Amino acid sequence: MIKVVKHGVLLGKTDLTFENEGVLNPAAMQIGNKVHLFYRAVSKGNFSTIGYCVLSDALTVESRMEEPLLSPEFDYESQGLEDPRIVQIEGVFYLTYTAYDGINALGALALSTDLDHFEKQGLIVPKITYEEFIELSNPNCQLNTKYIRYNEHNRAIEYHGEEVYLWDKNVIFFPRKIDGKLCFLHRIKPDIQIMVQVTDLKELNHDFWSDYFQNLDQHIVLSPKYDHEVNYIGGGCPPIETKEGWLLIYHGVHDTIKGYVYSACAALLDLKNPQKEIARLPYPLFFPELSWELKGEVNNVCFPTGTSLFDDTLYIYYGAADERIATASVSLSELINELLSNTTI
Repeated sequence: MIKVVKHGVLLGKTDLTFENEGVLNPAAMQIGNKVHLFYRAVSKGNFSTIGYCVLSDALTVESRMEEPLLSPEFDYESQGLEDPRIVQIEGVFYLTYTAYDGINALGALALSTDLDHFEKQGLIVPKITYEEFIELSNPNCQLNTKYIRYNEHNRAIEYHGEEVYLWDKNVIFFPRKIDGKLCFLHRIKPDIQIMVQVTDLKELNHDFWSDYFQNLDQHIVLSPKYDHEVNYIGGGCPPIETKEGWLLIYHGVHDTIKGYVYSACAALLDLKNPQKEIARLPYPLFFPELSWELKGEVNNVCFPTGTSLFDDTLYIYYGAADERIATASVSLSELINELLSNTTI
């Protein structure tokens, strides 16, 4: 098994109003030796904004803003901006997050060229009801029956007068175009899906998504396979390009008598065709075992969302028990070798 070092809690909640309930699930952007973290900050009442801090190296906080960097401005994010991820593509920073309006949780995007000022682009996943999802799903699609159980939301069409949509979260861009096309992962439970072949995000219109859902089984990248991820999986950190393939650190969930347990997991995808899985660890990369991971706002959670790389050491930033941010590290070369000893093709 691969050796993982846990470095403890990096950031905790403060007395500041916008983050007095918890800090978690940070996006990470490494520029030189500095690491910029964009984290979910939660205030009382589960109201989320995006906080910001800078690390002078992988583990040392250099500065931290005392107010949110990004806050709700529009109806679709009125209850909060959650679980950001970030990549840089051709000089532009793509920051994705889950926009929550109190009922619906959907993937949204903000763009920046300087990491200081972000321009929100709105939702980039479709507003689709459960009934529309079932109607669009091709009868010939070989979808897991869990799609119904996890997404029907009691088959409600409206809640308090508001439409209820299929939750589509964990939107994560690949850090470069593939064959000239933008590509991102997203998650409709229980699998991780991929969106490919788009030169411009304006192409993500109603016709595009109608065709996409009619062939959803063709867009599944990973499905739950092992015991530690048997219930459902979801995207974690942005894919990391290596010569052996795209390294994907994701989260896997399994149920216990004490509730769900969220673990960090690892897989390798083909560089040219990231819909093709090359390898996957048959065990968790790491899992909740320490006090700050076992007890919090949500117990038993290790939720990886960002990385930095210093020499051969890959640092993984993760939400611990939905209340604090912690860091783990692993040898990148050893992890790739371990994955290649567990190929799936």
